[in-house]
Amino acid sequence: MNGATRDRLMLAIAVVMAAIYLFPLYWMYITALKSGSEVFATPPSFWPAAPQWSTYAFVWESRNMGRYLWNSLVIAVGSVALISVLGVGCAYVLARYRNAWVDVGLFLILMLQVLPASLMITPIFVGFSQIGMLEYPRLAVIVAIAAKSMPFFVVLVRATFMSVPQELEEAALVDGNSRIGAFFSIVLPLARNGILVSALLIFMQAFGEFVYSKSIIQAVELQPASVGLNSFMGPNTNEWNNITAYATMYVTPILAIFVLLQRRIVSGLTSGALK
Repeated sequence: MNGATRDRLMLAIAVVMAAIYLFPLYWMYITALKSGSEVFATPPSFWPAAPQWSTYAFVWESRNMGRYLWNSLVIAVGSVALISVLGVGCAYVLARYRNAWVDVGLFLILMLQVLPASLMITPIFVGFSQIGMLEYPRLAVIVAIAAKSMPFFVVLVRATFMSVPQELEEAALVDGNSRIGAFFSIVLPLARNGILVSALLIFMQAFGEFVYSKSIIQAVELQPASVGLNSFMGPNTNEWNNITAYATMYVTPILAIFVLLQRRIVSGLTSGALK
């Protein structure tokens, strides 16, 4: 097999895999445009005969989706801010100071990443109840997400810091900078891309978080869009066009961000791969 044939074969395989991966998204988008009867038609149609664009306006108004999206945004931004403030310093220490205690700390951080949210929610809920944090449910969810996602952020940012040559810090120290000054003036700007990408990944996770929000936030006016989507579910659910319209408006902003920043995401994830 020559090189040109191999390249065409790999391209064909890539196109097939992409089509398989993207088909659920395509089906979600077209289902939102179908009428109720067309959703259950046999055989199913791959494009609606008469697209029902009004479904989006109906779902937006009837479900008060603007409020749900605002709550999701508040939770996601708050989680990213808290994780960034606490996690950047932790990642820097783990990248620069290597000893037995640091290795133990890194191991414990990685072990925290293994624990699923469904396992952590019970002790977190009990602890928050005892200290009165449940009176501020969105803040409680932000702290819970930070506890769950911090290991992921620290591991990614640590790899970014390790890719920054330590000699640059030493040169800054020789020039009279303090360790903190060298960190803010030399290391942090060079690691900016990796930190931003890691924060973006945390934002996407927090924007779609469900377990903590469903368990902690009881007030409907404070619930995020993930819980609002769950409100459609029931024993006699049949409004699949409305459900997919809601899901479309919920998912599209995140998809747009990912597509626009995919190059930076890949660059940030691989920034420490050669270290």
